[in-house]
Amino acid sequence: MKMDFINLVQDRRSASNFLADQVIDQKELNEIFELVKLGPSAFNLQHTKYITVLDPDLKEQVRKAANGQYKVSSASAVVFVVGDKNAYQQAPEIYEGLKLLGIVNKQEYDHMVNDTVSFYESGGEVFQRDEAIRNASLSAMLFMLAAKEKGWDTCPMIGFNQQEIKDLLKIDEQYEVVLMITIGKEKVSSRKPRGYRKPVSEFVTYI
Repeated sequence: MKMDFINLVQDRRSASNFLADQVIDQKELNEIFELVKLGPSAFNLQHTKYITVLDPDLKEQVRKAANGQYKVSSASAVVFVVGDKNAYQQAPEIYEGLKLLGIVNKQEYDHMVNDTVSFYESGGEVFQRDEAIRNASLSAMLFMLAAKEKGWDTCPMIGFNQQEIKDLLKIDEQYEVVLMITIGKEKVSSRKPRGYRKPVSEFVTYI
């Protein structure tokens, strides 16, 4: 199912419920992630990682940590979006390709690496955490749009115990669990009307 961008944005909804027993496999998910990887990130550090829960038993454990919300069970998969607070430390590896291709020389490469690392180190832990959240949030929105383009519905969620999820999925402390996204086929019969949207004049200021 192909959509133009305007229809894609208009049709994307936060699904409140999903049809049970709708299977999504790794091939379909990888097609979504192939699009997601093209999204922007600060300094191209690609801070975002995805932990995708497909196993039904593990999904039920996730549901318990998510206040027992039913859509976690009925979803085809549960995707955790995590941001790497230490992403800047990978700058040498990420920029290496530019040097190997001759796009930048050794001196330019060294400057890029040093500038990026020093920028994040000077910002400190709060800035590094904020950057992990900012960049993971950018990526998560692209994931939801890419999923919709492939015919899948999603719902971004924050109603879960972060520490329980970290323990359950063995997520290291260098990662911030930014949000959880349930993905599946929406049960349209239980869909509620779209919530109120502010007019543009209320949230845009021109100076």
